[in-house]
Amino acid sequence: MGAGCLDCRGTRFFTAALLVAWLATAAAPSLAQTQSRTYRIGVLNEALAANHPAVAGLKAGLRELGLTEGRDVTFEIRFTEGDRAATREGALAYAKAGVDLIFTSNEEPTRQAMAATTTIPIVFTLVGDPVAAGIVKNPAAPQGNVTGIASLSPELSAKRLELLRTLAPATRRVWAIYEADDRISAAAVANATAVAAQLNLQVLARPVETREELARALKQIRPGDAVLAPDRGRFDIPGALLDLSLASRIPAVFPASFYVGYGGLASYGADYYAEGFQAARLVARILRGARPQELPVEGADKLDVAVNLKTAAQLGLTVPRKILLRADTLRR
Repeated sequence: MGAGCLDCRGTRFFTAALLVAWLATAAAPSLAQTQSRTYRIGVLNEALAANHPAVAGLKAGLRELGLTEGRDVTFEIRFTEGDRAATREGALAYAKAGVDLIFTSNEEPTRQAMAATTTIPIVFTLVGDPVAAGIVKNPAAPQGNVTGIASLSPELSAKRLELLRTLAPATRRVWAIYEADDRISAAAVANATAVAAQLNLQVLARPVETREELARALKQIRPGDAVLAPDRGRFDIPGALLDLSLASRIPAVFPASFYVGYGGLASYGADYYAEGFQAARLVARILRGARPQELPVEGADKLDVAVNLKTAAQLGLTVPRKILLRADTLRR
């Protein structure tokens, strides 16, 4: 796996859309110079705490655009800990309150926000494939009241498997556990499975419908196996796989560097904070008066390879020099 093989920065229709969005933003006047009131942004995600990296990135991006929290914008944050009913209630509450914009992370909060309102603008992040998720039909020309940042997660899953094979060359079986109704993770697993034979690997796909099924699937993982973690979902499968990896010395590759910061072996994908920062441009344009359907969905413009060297040593793995040179983030 050479450096160029992992250097897949953006795909298909997203590249041109990102350029158009950047040029329009650069040419526009500062929102802080034109507004006369404070805008209310409702934040909806499935996080376990309010300080989600995507929200921190959004706030930082808006500050850079001249929007000060408390003066120009306020944030009403609901984190639902993966509870679908709480996510739906949060979306309905924002719609009833008439916030100026809803900022979401992940597919489920985005879909719930779309179900709650067809008029309040919605800007999403951490959606692996917005077409497969049924959020937009055409990313270059989204319809309705929604646009955002696509993480490109399914398209990167094969590269994650390749990274795993390079870091743990003795591995032969790789478990891919994901929620049964998660179309994004299912597509990611399919992409990884398509290249597994070329890497002399067997991908064991395990869709689960309940936390009990998740617990049973985790018990089937044996020493010598490895795991390919999905994006975050209601059951926090990545968190469960991280705990298993550290407790049982199981190599694991994740979709975002967030998990590497907590001890995960490696990751390849969009950075949560960077996605929120990138989304701030879309949010600012909408608050200035643009309609979501005028703003193409953008692909994440920051994709990182991250490796935790301490975890690699604990797993008895030697990180090849080509990975050391290629990695954007090395945790020690």
